[in-house]
Amino acid sequence: MEEERAFSTGKLFQSLGNFCRKFLFRILSVGPIPSHIAFIMDGNRRYAKKNDLEEGSGHKAGFITLMSMLKYCYELGVKHVTIYAFSIENFKRKPEEVQYVMDLMQEKIEGLLKEESIVNQYGIRVYFIGNLKLLNEPVRAATERAMIATANNTKCVLLICVAYTSSDEIVHAVQESCRHKWDEIRTSNGVKKDKWDDIVESKGLKIDKGDEIQELNGVESEEKLEECRVIQLVDLEKHMYMAVAPDPDILIRSSGETRLSNFLLWQSTNTLLSCPRALWPDMGLWHFVWAVLNFQQKYSYLEKKKKQL
Repeated sequence: MEEERAFSTGKLFQSLGNFCRKFLFRILSVGPIPSHIAFIMDGNRRYAKKNDLEEGSGHKAGFITLMSMLKYCYELGVKHVTIYAFSIENFKRKPEEVQYVMDLMQEKIEGLLKEESIVNQYGIRVYFIGNLKLLNEPVRAATERAMIATANNTKCVLLICVAYTSSDEIVHAVQESCRHKWDEIRTSNGVKKDKWDDIVESKGLKIDKGDEIQELNGVESEEKLEECRVIQLVDLEKHMYMAVAPDPDILIRSSGETRLSNFLLWQSTNTLLSCPRALWPDMGLWHFVWAVLNFQQKYSYLEKKKKQL
């Protein structure tokens, strides 16, 4: 009898909480809603230490908080959410901790594919962002399955940054832009890739590309050549890992830290930073609401700054 009464009371408070949250979000929706919110989930290990828990328990608690934050975002109408799940620098941690996180990540990725998951509930398309070849094979395979399985979802987007740093993303974008531009130069000079590679190989030299073009094609317009050579800002942005989403409107980092830690450095020029003191597993609805209210208060200023670029 007591158990039934406690269960009924719990359901009542849950229903009341859901009603209050939806009412609050309806009020917030009168103002501008951020299109993209990014999270740096900092403090999982400190949470476990503070509460005398096993080290891995902090990451599990952090995942529960993540599910709540995703629900808040999508209920409010935020279309893009990005989370910093695992940095390239994190591979330097103790091997057993890295392995634990990889195993937990694989387990939770598989969970996203279940029928009752938040991904299917809200129609979320999932992208895994970063240097995915650094992941072990089981985790990499799980990320690929998740991206394929959610490819037709169109309501919202979840970007999970794993094996990611901004410096790696920028280097990748530069490399890909150079490779793509070089392909354009070859094409504009009528030299097929296979033929080009054969010629370079037969010379046995690393020849200056401009010299090779002139040698292979004779007369070439200097203006056209210079146009082909120049890499524009748009070329780099097109080859960023994060090119699939707009720049974030808000970046929330828990635990009171005010560093970006090599996360979305390129994309955060006009992003509002929010750094609540709560450790990530302690983050709740009011931390989220406060960040959105702060964004709405500064919205006009942020939009003005964007137009000045």
